[in-house]
Amino acid sequence: MVAVIKGRILPVFAVRVYSFGTETVTPRIREFDSYSELQNFIRDSADPIVLPGVTLFLKFPWLGNIGHSLFDGLYPAYVALIHFPPRHLQPFRLLCAIDECKTCQDEDILNRFAGLGIIKHYVLNDMSNGSWFVFDEFVMGGGMMCQRCTQPNLQLPGGVELDGSRLFRDRLYAQHGVIPPTRRYKHSAEGRNQHDVLHAYVMDNKRFTDIDRKEINAAINEINNYTIAHQNKSITDINKLDWPLINVSHVYYDSIKGRKRTSSWFNETPIDARSPTYELIETYFTRQLRLLRTTDIQITGPGTGSMYQSFVPDGSVIINVGGLIPLTPKDQNITYTAYMEQYMASGAPYLKALYYPINERP
Repeated sequence: MVAVIKGRILPVFAVRVYSFGTETVTPRIREFDSYSELQNFIRDSADPIVLPGVTLFLKFPWLGNIGHSLFDGLYPAYVALIHFPPRHLQPFRLLCAIDECKTCQDEDILNRFAGLGIIKHYVLNDMSNGSWFVFDEFVMGGGMMCQRCTQPNLQLPGGVELDGSRLFRDRLYAQHGVIPPTRRYKHSAEGRNQHDVLHAYVMDNKRFTDIDRKEINAAINEINNYTIAHQNKSITDINKLDWPLINVSHVYYDSIKGRKRTSSWFNETPIDARSPTYELIETYFTRQLRLLRTTDIQITGPGTGSMYQSFVPDGSVIINVGGLIPLTPKDQNITYTAYMEQYMASGAPYLKALYYPINERP
């Protein structure tokens, strides 16, 4: 609800808060005859609980797929906040219109990303019966800024013109307690030793077939054997090599190992708002970020399996090997080449993307 004095002319408050729907949200307006009447209502009648700082609204009903949760839910909401600097660099809370999901770990990422935690809309609605709540600052309206909202320039919305991809990446790292990736301002070799072995990761993809994995592993062995054969040579000899030295690993996100966890003798007390070790432990997503931060080359396939590509350091290279997608489920012999989510790479100007011509593969 918006409380105003009668006669005040207000702009249109209708905003689009969910990229996958066409409906808009228009807050109810309550008018008062005078400022003193408004003041008496707020102080005496309503006597609300005031939520200080910035609250950012997010609507995304289907959690569980981290790629969509990040770039169809959290990212468009964050881009809306980028329009009001420096709030996007400061802690805020999220008011989340999300479904109840007792097993989704996505909520923890939302919580840490915001800094001031999350409020679930169904909890707020339930507690609003007979109570008033006032948000100090409230930002809502992600509009058409999701990764599935195709733009005429075929770029992730806000990724280039607002530097949204880099800002989103760096905040994810910082809010999870991981030092953000190296910034490179001039060229991809900035801060790199040309004689160092490059780190390449093949990110497993559900669309990889058994034949794909067999060929990928054969290529990994060939590249790694070349590196092993030459990495102990002198710098002069390395400079004469036809190819750079690269160490390639095949990575499954759910099997990335983290640091050895240090336990605490102190248990949670009845008055602790959250676990005493909440900010001191490493989550599954933290482990993934630590790996992505070391990436020089990322090899990925199509679909949401490639959504982490914008989290790599500046100057990194993304290789999308694509996939041969059946034209219809019933006809496995007719396929078309697909890479999917190409706009993610074109919306991240700090990386280079290459697309393997899979249709030319024998």
